[in-house]
Amino acid sequence: MRILVLGGTRFLGRAVARLAHDRGYDVTCAARSVSGAPPAGPRFVPVDRDDPDGLAALDGAWFDAVVDVTRRVDHARYALDTLADRVGHWVFVSSISVYADHSVPGRSVADSPLLPPAPDGVDGPGPDFRWYGECKVSIERAVLDRVGADRSFICRAGLIVGPEDTSDRFPYWVRRLADGGEVLAPGRPDEPVQWVDVEDLAGWLLHAATTRLAGTFDGTGPARGLAEVLAGIAAGVDRPDPRLTWVDGDFLRARDVRPWSGERSLPLWVGGDPADAGFLARDVTDALAAGLTVRPVAASAQATLDWMTNAPEAVRPGGLGRAVEAEVLREWHAERDG
Repeated sequence: MRILVLGGTRFLGRAVARLAHDRGYDVTCAARSVSGAPPAGPRFVPVDRDDPDGLAALDGAWFDAVVDVTRRVDHARYALDTLADRVGHWVFVSSISVYADHSVPGRSVADSPLLPPAPDGVDGPGPDFRWYGECKVSIERAVLDRVGADRSFICRAGLIVGPEDTSDRFPYWVRRLADGGEVLAPGRPDEPVQWVDVEDLAGWLLHAATTRLAGTFDGTGPARGLAEVLAGIAAGVDRPDPRLTWVDGDFLRARDVRPWSGERSLPLWVGGDPADAGFLARDVTDALAAGLTVRPVAASAQATLDWMTNAPEAVRPGGLGRAVEAEVLREWHAERDG
């Protein structure tokens, strides 16, 4: 089976290319190789997708399936124009960020309204990700219009975790819980969290490609309470029974502790805003029935720690610094004990 990965040089794309090659498929990665290098084994074709003719280097070859993870509308359209007539099945990785309303927990793909497509002239979300969801909506529509619903699989991925994740979201908690001591935990223990391991998602994308699974699904695991998730991460990094101190969301916001990611943030926490109550609490019954498997979070944490240990320079530092965490905990205990 011939599989083309548009990208394949970082995180999910690399995981798809590596797994496909390990399974014995004929794999081609087409990318600039600016953000990283493809894994050993697959054929690599250097292309510049900023050029409408950039994929001409693929020489008219037939591919049984294409996997594309782009967030650039122009890149997606160039690929569709060049390849749609010589591809058996089109797999596009979209995002749960396409949804217009995240306030209701338990929503499924079928009952979730979408954002409008990106405005004319917006090809990509830019460094601030302002149009990220809208661009993914535009690409989804382009895939369906050009390839058709019967030859396409659209995966609206949630939070992806695991080795080679250079963000500060999951790695923050792996690092922090591995360090031990008193750990500041944000909000409520039962706040929902959803994630999918990069290897599980890559496997599901290949399952869709090789079985020609068609449709639109959310690519993430079932929701779990934040306390359960943090305990699982702690177990995975050999720190069972972590010392978690749960701090109220209003208290954190008053001290400029931020949700989700970035400087002074506590990742996996969406901040307690009712508008985001369903962001990490989607109904993924159909995805699980369609073959998505989800490993325990402890396994993802262990693999991530191993990777971080071997490649410490690859992880972007972020989250709540230890000095800030200690100060917030001191203030929290003083207020409660005072």
